[in-house]
Amino acid sequence: MNSAPPRVVLFDLDGTLADTVPLIVETFRRTVSDALGWEPSPEQCKEWIGRSLADTFGGLAPDRADDLIARYLEWNLANHHAYVRPFDGVTGLVERLRDAGRTFGVVTSKRRSSAEVSLECVGLAGRIPLLATEDDTTTHKPAPEPLLHALRQVGADAGDAVYVGDAVVDLQAAQAAGMRSIGVTWGAGTEADLRAVGPTAVVHSVAELRTLLGL
Repeated sequence: MNSAPPRVVLFDLDGTLADTVPLIVETFRRTVSDALGWEPSPEQCKEWIGRSLADTFGGLAPDRADDLIARYLEWNLANHHAYVRPFDGVTGLVERLRDAGRTFGVVTSKRRSSAEVSLECVGLAGRIPLLATEDDTTTHKPAPEPLLHALRQVGADAGDAVYVGDAVVDLQAAQAAGMRSIGVTWGAGTEADLRAVGPTAVVHSVAELRTLLGL
């Protein structure tokens, strides 16, 4: 980024701070296959990452959305510890943010209960000062409301903040909120898709992200 490092750093969770992508892909695959009788490809499942379950399943099968959400959550929560792994360097990044006195947090489309389990699986439980989830707003990424809600919680302006995420909807939400955006390539989104949105930057490693954030 060409300007000074942002005062507020907000992160997506899935595919950004926690390696949950294999779990999410398998959960989507099982849920859709068992309930609707067809099997989505891994690429299709990854395209759904970052959106709320209500938006995803409401688009796939509006009359079955509640059933699909229930099936998804049951299998996903039961298998978190078998699938979810930390990304190398993320714990150190969080520690550097804390030691530097920076304001930071997570804004995710997951429900709070699921997000808390994910954070526990990667050793970040109790280390994230702000956790904004699907439960906190009525509209979700790529709409800006979740990010604007988080900014209100910390008393910050969009111009002072950056959102870091691995999905196109993350970058779109940041832009809609008037924030800087950083795409990371170690999650669900491809570099080409992330760059096509026009983010402030795209990074390929946590070390590169740390440098960009002035840490």
